[in-house]
Amino acid sequence: MYVPQAVIRPRLEIRAQAPVPTRFGLFEMLVFRWETEDTGHGLSLDHVALVMGDVRGRSGVTLRVHSECLTSEAFGSLKCDCREQLEAAQAEIALQGAGVVLYLRQEGRGIGLANKIRAYQLQSTGHDTVDANRMLGLPDDARDYEPAAAMIKHLGIDSIRLLTNNPAKVDALTAFGVRIASRAPSLIRSNPFSAPYLDAKRLRMGHVLPTGLEEPMLGVSDAE
Repeated sequence: MYVPQAVIRPRLEIRAQAPVPTRFGLFEMLVFRWETEDTGHGLSLDHVALVMGDVRGRSGVTLRVHSECLTSEAFGSLKCDCREQLEAAQAEIALQGAGVVLYLRQEGRGIGLANKIRAYQLQSTGHDTVDANRMLGLPDDARDYEPAAAMIKHLGIDSIRLLTNNPAKVDALTAFGVRIASRAPSLIRSNPFSAPYLDAKRLRMGHVLPTGLEEPMLGVSDAE
């Protein structure tokens, strides 16, 4: 069982911890409070680490940094692949026998739920996710990965195998001192509603996504 320290650093503390059984196996859930001067857009101060197995001091720990997506994860929206990526990460961690999901409470790539739905309305008239954000005067991606880096440090992980399609996430975590031993993609089959979103991420946001995914990939495999 993972035993936390009471206070990690001035801006990060543990608020609660308990084992949580899931359909992927038993995880230890730690709720962190990340104190900032300006969270903005109604974003939560609380973030979650789902930890399976003993990860302290280990290298190449399978880990996903996942940002909250209420629309898909709670309501089953088909406009993105967020729920499938979260579940794929949990399945991969269970397959490996150990790993971590860091669930960051920064809805809509950090713009908040209300702005995300405003952007959805613009997307319904033909604009992609990037242009919709810009039309609202919002950044393409406002997420902050410093809380994730602080959580990784607290968990005592030496280096990670990061599950992501987003090279910018690799760069951001590296800038905060996280050692990334390797990156592994999370490839999810698109649907008619999510395809435009995934195309925009690939073509306009630099995500490493192939075209023509025909089969769901519930696991991941290492890639350079």
